[in-house]
Amino acid sequence: MKADPAAQRLMLDIADIDSELLRIDHRRAMLPENAELAALAEQLQTQRDEAVRAQIAAEDLLRESRRLDNEITSMSLREQKDNQQLAAGNLPAKALSELEHEVVGLIRRRSMLEDEMLEVMEQQEAVSADEQRASAMTNHSERQIEDATARRDAALAKIAEDEAEAKAKRAALIENADEALMAIYERQVGNGHVGAGLLRAGRCGACRMELDRGLIGRITATASDEVVRCDECGAILVRTHESGLASK
Repeated sequence: MKADPAAQRLMLDIADIDSELLRIDHRRAMLPENAELAALAEQLQTQRDEAVRAQIAAEDLLRESRRLDNEITSMSLREQKDNQQLAAGNLPAKALSELEHEVVGLIRRRSMLEDEMLEVMEQQEAVSADEQRASAMTNHSERQIEDATARRDAALAKIAEDEAEAKAKRAALIENADEALMAIYERQVGNGHVGAGLLRAGRCGACRMELDRGLIGRITATASDEVVRCDECGAILVRTHESGLASK
């Protein structure tokens, strides 16, 4: 196949833009903000789990506190009632003795419950501190996520802008490209290979493989308007003054 040398060199410009587009895709896929957001999301979930555990513990302690308070209140009322009966002294001696014994038991039981209440109150203070700490950490992580999201969105917007610019340049170049040559190029790219590469210092600019001397000799003897391709990767080998070959 024949194509004007200028048309062949145009393939290099298109290949450069395609390489740029690949770099843009890589930038998009490897944004550091994505990894940062993933780590922050995991961190936030852990903190929310801790907050839920602290909340559950607080609710359990509140129920226990209410239970103890009800028992203490009930015993206090009963103790008060028994003391009133003792003070009245209108019961038989045996009944008064039993009542006195019951009051002693009530006082002992109420004291134990009050000690339990103090322990529960101390635990409530600790859990409340845990809740506040978990809430503060959660809020901090949420602010970090907002910041990282804003930075990621800004980076994606810049990438989209660069991509649109590169695609516009590519479209403009294709308008002036040789259709047959472009078909070869696009087929090459469609197969997952670089479409064109500069022949320089005996190497293919697409796959970086060094060409053997026999092939270099044949390329040197080939007319400049003859399209040559790399035996290794199939890319269009574009010859320029940098190739160090005598023009034909």
